[in-house]
Amino acid sequence: MISAEDRQPDPAMAGPPVPSVPLLAVHGLQTRFKVRDTTIYAVEGASFVVNAGETIGIVGESGSGKSVTALSIMGMIRWPGRIEGGKILFHGEDLLQKPESEMRKLRGRRLAMVPQNPLTSLNPVLTVGDHLREILWVHLGMRGSEATERAVNLLRRVGLPDPAQRMREYPHRLSGGQRQRVMIALAMACTPELLIADEPTTALDVTIQAQILELMDELSRESHLASILITHNLGIVAGHCERVVVMYAGRVVESGLVGELFAHPRHPYTVGLLECVPRLTAHRVRTFHTIPGSPPQVTEPPMGCPFAPRCSRVIATCWDNVPPLTEMSARHLTACWNPLPAPAPREATA
Repeated sequence: MISAEDRQPDPAMAGPPVPSVPLLAVHGLQTRFKVRDTTIYAVEGASFVVNAGETIGIVGESGSGKSVTALSIMGMIRWPGRIEGGKILFHGEDLLQKPESEMRKLRGRRLAMVPQNPLTSLNPVLTVGDHLREILWVHLGMRGSEATERAVNLLRRVGLPDPAQRMREYPHRLSGGQRQRVMIALAMACTPELLIADEPTTALDVTIQAQILELMDELSRESHLASILITHNLGIVAGHCERVVVMYAGRVVESGLVGELFAHPRHPYTVGLLECVPRLTAHRVRTFHTIPGSPPQVTEPPMGCPFAPRCSRVIATCWDNVPPLTEMSARHLTACWNPLPAPAPREATA
């Protein structure tokens, strides 16, 4: 597997200069679900940016708000959910201010998403060809043989064997890996600017996982596509992402370049996640490392740092105040009142 350090950009191979306005900027996003008398605070103040052509990873435990953040960006939060605060700027324009009619034009055309479970995301009474022809007609106005030819080429591009035959198949007749390739073909059909992949390798064997991830990398390079990869697998982030965003209890607790953050994490939660990764070089142990305690209840907003009950570095301030996301170094942000110390600078050698 490619190491985190190997994923750092080579200045000699740098792409186009990063524009002053990022492709996507999420500021203070708040998404909540109200069920009877209970409010679920799914996302509370999440903030991060995605630049054109960049791949970032979003990691965290189940329930940390990763998928809800993705659905919020796509404008796919439905009742009883509601976005109650923040901004989602796409090319500087706030998507939260756009009516649903405009969001429908953006989804699939400029913003695309590969959901967690492709079987439940595909219409069981439509063939693969029907799915592809529909999106090509809605967004690009393609019909008839032109749409069919492009659909076949898309399936061929994502590595499906005998794409003409796959066009006539229903989703239940495809394997998990084939369905995931169909979802990627649907997402890439209109050459979007931003692709969100929510656990794209879930329930796939390791060989198919590697093929799917390499396919997404290749498509991103060819189209200068920006990507958000949501995953539990830190190894995937190390091998396929340039930056990483760590979420906990609906908040971003740390973000930075993959190599720097993995080598020198500053937030105790990030340290705990990295320590949970099994290592082949480690001495044999009877149990795997775990983070003590359980994630907090999201039915009440925290009075202080949400990680305080599980943290080994907790101090008095942690119980009463939510820490802001603060810059520790260039492009390395941490939300912690008592972060781990910065690595000591290396002494110059003669």
